[in-house]
Amino acid sequence: MDEKNIIILLKKGNHEAFSSVYNTYWSKVYNFSRLYMICSDDAKEAVQSVFVKLWEVREFLDESKSLEGLLFIMTRNFIFSQSKKRLNEEFYKTSVLQAYNEEYIQNHCDIEEQIATKQLSQYIDQLIDSLPERQKMAFNLSRKQHLSYNKIAQIMGISEKGVEKLITKALKYLRQNYTLLLIFCYMQ
Repeated sequence: MDEKNIIILLKKGNHEAFSSVYNTYWSKVYNFSRLYMICSDDAKEAVQSVFVKLWEVREFLDESKSLEGLLFIMTRNFIFSQSKKRLNEEFYKTSVLQAYNEEYIQNHCDIEEQIATKQLSQYIDQLIDSLPERQKMAFNLSRKQHLSYNKIAQIMGISEKGVEKLITKALKYLRQNYTLLLIFCYMQ
């Protein structure tokens, strides 16, 4: 059956047409997701979410458009959306700490994930090194040495509010540059 007829059946809610689309494209969606997602579980979540979304919007599909193209756009949008959600302070706390924790990497990641995590760690190191000196110092004391804002304030001779401002600026810079990395990855 050709793609146009499959889309027509899919629009009508035909489960066999949906199964056919899933069986045809799931591996392509998964492999595309793995290009941008470190964890294979995240890629599997992307596949599931993309096909759930496809089912939800099936009535609006255009028979004259490529289903494969639509799936890749949906996948790209899902990946970008997930990445944006993770670009908050907790993401940076967790990512930076995990990237520096060799034991975590060796015990919880497969070889491919270890390589990707180390690459992320190197990129984060470069970003941290490019911070203004006081931001870098505050960030490293907080994230690498796990010191409280109070302790950092004592070490740096500034107020806790000053420490908070420095770390907030550092996180903003990291978010902006991490987002640029994601955009760059999408372009390749």
